[in-house]
Amino acid sequence: MAKLLEGKVAVITGAGRGIGREEAIAFALHGAKVVVNDPGVSYSGEGKETKVADEVVEEIRKLGGEAVANYDFVDDFEGARRIIQTAIDKFGKIDILVNNAGILRDKMIFNMTEEDWDKVISVHLKGTFNCTHHACVWWRNQAKAGKPVSGRIINTTSDAGLLGNIGQSNYGAAKAGIAAFTIIVAEEMAKYGVTVNAIAPVARTRLTTDATPQLAAIFESVANAPFDVLNPKSIAPLVVYLASDKSAGITGQVFRIVGNMIWLMGGWRSVSKRKKDKKEYWNPEELDSVVRAMISEAPPKESMMEIMQDVLKEAQS
Repeated sequence: MAKLLEGKVAVITGAGRGIGREEAIAFALHGAKVVVNDPGVSYSGEGKETKVADEVVEEIRKLGGEAVANYDFVDDFEGARRIIQTAIDKFGKIDILVNNAGILRDKMIFNMTEEDWDKVISVHLKGTFNCTHHACVWWRNQAKAGKPVSGRIINTTSDAGLLGNIGQSNYGAAKAGIAAFTIIVAEEMAKYGVTVNAIAPVARTRLTTDATPQLAAIFESVANAPFDVLNPKSIAPLVVYLASDKSAGITGQVFRIVGNMIWLMGGWRSVSKRKKDKKEYWNPEELDSVVRAMISEAPPKESMMEIMQDVLKEAQS
């Protein structure tokens, strides 16, 4: 197997379980030295268990790879700095950052507490900013010093943010923010040799089974299908590719990946337009027919249930 990440140093947050764990192992198998960040919290962000990261590090070492654990919280600005610094101190540099850490606290908006909102936004959106900021400071300083830079950032968004999902206003808002953040930082870091992309993965993890009981039965049923389309290890190949030199020039993109299916996602864009014949402002009373006509012309929106139906068909075929 060709090792696409030979000589690279990667930081992967939330790498103790699920998708992050599979990413860490795949990166190591492809030759990267890996900082396995995970404080070992519950899916709702409570507690701390350092063995979660330690076990992945031990697994990587048994496979002949190099890895080190870090237990800092991504939503702490100084903690995020220590995560990035761990790579620099232990391995001399950082080439790749995978912002994967996340939690869930699903509730309808009328039941959601301030803490439920703040914590989810903090871990996902602020955590992505924190780690990205510290990595980009280092890369920019390297570039300004005349040293070659080929940085890679892969963020983790979700269909909950791209399409919307009931009960996840906090999570969806954070994930939509991460998609926008990805596009903007890609433009800001282009001149310093850094690409920034995002993935919207769908896979069987604690966040899609333990934290989301209504999906658990669907996700578990697929596990027994001829092809396990929701196995979390199916996500890692795309992330390895985006982290490699082969992906040079690909930046500011958002991809959905489920099993053996990949979509290129498009963000907000104009889908219909109206202009008054006269050079005058719109009158509110005339806008009802105008707005409804534009909505009728727009292409239909995807839904998360439609995506899941595709997944189930693929698993059963």
